Amino acid sequence: MKTKPPKPPAAANATITTLELRLYVAGQTPKSLIALKNLKKICEEHLQGRYRLHVIDLVKTPQLAQDDQILAIPTLVRNLPQPIRKIIGDLSDTRRVLVGLDVRPEKRVEAP
Repeated sequence: MKTKPPKPPAAANATITTLELRLYVAGQTPKSLIALKNLKKICEEHLQGRYRLHVIDLVKTPQLAQDDQILAIPTLVRNLPQPIRKIIGDLSDTRRVLVGLDVRPEKRVEAP
């Protein structure tokens, strides 16, 4: 009688989706700098190794605003995975950003 090898856990087979993020800013304005700082913190805490971030300065390359139809800055755009999602503002509300990106927060294990 042949036995089948055990199946690996589902988590081992799960593919990790990499988020393609673009943060549109306008130079070194206070709001743009705060948005970048907040986004980096969110990515480090909740998206470790699962994101690619491109910061696009519309002062230097204003024509790029048309590609993603940017109307206000700072704006965060998630291009991948589809559908495209946009979040406008300084990204200070972590929960709102995670919901907007359709990302579940990492579960924290607290000591008893």
